[in-house]
Amino acid sequence: MEVEAAKVIGAGLAAIGMIGAGIGVGNVWASYMQAIARNPASKEEIGANIWIGFAVTEAIALFALIVALIALFVV
Repeated sequence: MEVEAAKVIGAGLAAIGMIGAGIGVGNVWASYMQAIARNPASKEEIGANIWIGFAVTEAIALFALIVALIALFVV
């Protein structure tokens, strides 16, 4: 009984990382929109970097999800 409760608590704590990733993705896109609004001519230069930033930030959420699922079902 206690082990199952510890698994659920651990998975919940690991899933908190997804909150930070969601905030990070929002910040990435907000900064992109602000940069384009200030200088529309730089859209092509910023375009590649925005996708790299988005992918790295989203990977953090996936890592947090995987750790939560491992804590819940494997351990």
